[in-house]
Amino acid sequence: MAEEFRIVKRQLLRKALPSSPDLIPNGNLLMVTSTQPGEGKTFCSINLALSIASERDLTVMLVDADVARPQLLSALDIEADKGLIDVLVDDRLDVADCLLRTNIDNLTVLPAGRPHPGATELLSSEKMTALLKEMARRYHDRIVIFDSSPVLASSAPGVLAARMGQIMFVVEADRTRETQVMEALSLISDCRNISLLLNKSRFMGGKVRFGSYYEYYRS
Repeated sequence: MAEEFRIVKRQLLRKALPSSPDLIPNGNLLMVTSTQPGEGKTFCSINLALSIASERDLTVMLVDADVARPQLLSALDIEADKGLIDVLVDDRLDVADCLLRTNIDNLTVLPAGRPHPGATELLSSEKMTALLKEMARRYHDRIVIFDSSPVLASSAPGVLAARMGQIMFVVEADRTRETQVMEALSLISDCRNISLLLNKSRFMGGKVRFGSYYEYYRS
């Protein structure tokens, strides 16, 4: 799995690194979403963040942007009482006040924060726009990954999409219908750089699996 996420991150980093000829505007702002709940978007967000954090010259901020149903902290077994929504509501708070350090030097986590009835409106506010601009430009070596809510379950991803440089769209194999995927993609089409990641797919090849190349030379 580590090798698979190395392949995934290379395609995304090509458009995010200042030194890359394929750099796009706000390429270091990356949203991870899916069509519906249960497709594995949070799992993919975490593993992508861990893979990028292993790079020697990059740092990663993993943001729980699933403000309707945040699951990132429970998946990481972390507790927090404030986060992104609190920063947008309270002018006295700064992102740095809410960031959580991890036992991985290059990885920090920004929780979703307290529930708010106008969370989607807060994400579409001018303050959020300014916050994203600061995230994208202040740290040239930082990749910001937003674990967003599923597109067909919340209006928040559509709001965030217009402000993202890239989107990694997780699709569960053998479950999500093509019509659902197309509907969801139409709702986040304001972002021009969307990559689809097929998750939970069954291996249908022969006896040789990914990674067996290395096992062969160890035997």
